[in-house]
Amino acid sequence: MAKLYFHYATMNAGKSTMLLQASYNYRERGMRTVIFTAGLDDRAGKGRVSSRIGLASDAIPFHGDDDLQQMIGEMHAAESIACVFVDEAQFLSAPQVWQLARVSDRLGIPVMAYGLRTDFQGKLFPGSLELLAIADELREVRTICFCGRKATMVVRMDLNGRLVREGAQVDVGGNEKYVSLCRRHWEEQMSCEAVPENEDSASDEAEAETVPRAIRAG
Repeated sequence: MAKLYFHYATMNAGKSTMLLQASYNYRERGMRTVIFTAGLDDRAGKGRVSSRIGLASDAIPFHGDDDLQQMIGEMHAAESIACVFVDEAQFLSAPQVWQLARVSDRLGIPVMAYGLRTDFQGKLFPGSLELLAIADELREVRTICFCGRKATMVVRMDLNGRLVREGAQVDVGGNEKYVSLCRRHWEEQMSCEAVPENEDSASDEAEAETVPRAIRAG
């Protein structure tokens, strides 16, 4: 039975690499795939998905008012689709997530969505919120903070490398703008307060002082 999958992570966890590899695996076996990506993210060029290790593929840009169920249905009627992939899935609208769910439920096509879970303020993106609510399977793509812990949050920096704590939820960028951190170090940076992990506060404060330098280093 076809399912709707949501692969979620922070920035620079390798989501696009996983998507491209999975799509390649289908195509290598002669099965057609369709890749969608957010129309507002043109860092790799309009209608392109690329990864940091050099993999890339053409994709169909989606926008907030597109009916993905209709688009996929028409393409599937013309030529059978084995799997649908969605990059930057956090930018989907709630109705579009339901459209993708119907693609798996009614057309029998698996849908693999890849995206961020939360923004730089720790808030869920609308698309991610809906995917977390209704996806058949949730799969976390893990990466690490500079301290070695699992990174689950992301901070945003301005052009001068200074931390940004307020602003619009959507501001497209890559390594030059976003850094993934564990929850502890994200909270320390966003609040400007060290959060002691144990009674050895002197050690904790010394570690906290290294965080800004680590962030600037990316």
